[in-house]
Amino acid sequence: MEEIVRQVMAAVEKSGLVEIEVSARHVHLTQSDFEIIFGKGKTMTPKRDLSQPGQYLAAERVDIIGPKRKMTNVAVLGPVRKDTQVELSRSDCIALGVKAPLRESGDVAGSGQIRIEGPCGAIDIPQGVIVAHKHIHVPTEMAEKLGLHDKQRVSVEAITERPVVFKDVIIRVSDNFRFRMHVDFDEANGADISGFTLGKIIR
Repeated sequence: MEEIVRQVMAAVEKSGLVEIEVSARHVHLTQSDFEIIFGKGKTMTPKRDLSQPGQYLAAERVDIIGPKRKMTNVAVLGPVRKDTQVELSRSDCIALGVKAPLRESGDVAGSGQIRIEGPCGAIDIPQGVIVAHKHIHVPTEMAEKLGLHDKQRVSVEAITERPVVFKDVIIRVSDNFRFRMHVDFDEANGADISGFTLGKIIR
């Protein structure tokens, strides 16, 4: 059965179809910020692997606080990063009263501010809140087969009961990636994306 699934997915990918995953609001933390929030000497506890190799959902959760309200039990993703970052949908930003630019993950210079709280402490980050730009993680070998290159912009048609063509989707290429497209909840709701959903890459 696993071999059949592998062959089907290989055929899907070869045809230019990509699985679309929905990325909910989440937080990335530096080790130093993690220790402020969860206790000195503490390390992140992996709970469940994510689709991208080496990435995982942590058992730890945080609260995030904006000028308008607090959101509790927000996911923390690991491993730790060099910069603390909070990824929200535009609807989240409105609810929290936070201003956040549309950015690629990791591009936090001059981005939004927020307070992050945990069981042992809290931090106020002067920058780090973004709305993540929709993107596709593409393994290097797959990029070569499909004629895609890093930082290229493409469109993707979501194959759902409410078809939507996502424009300006960023291609990100690496040997360490698994072939997946990521959108946030606002984008997913607009296209009725839930469960296993495929999208057609359009150039």
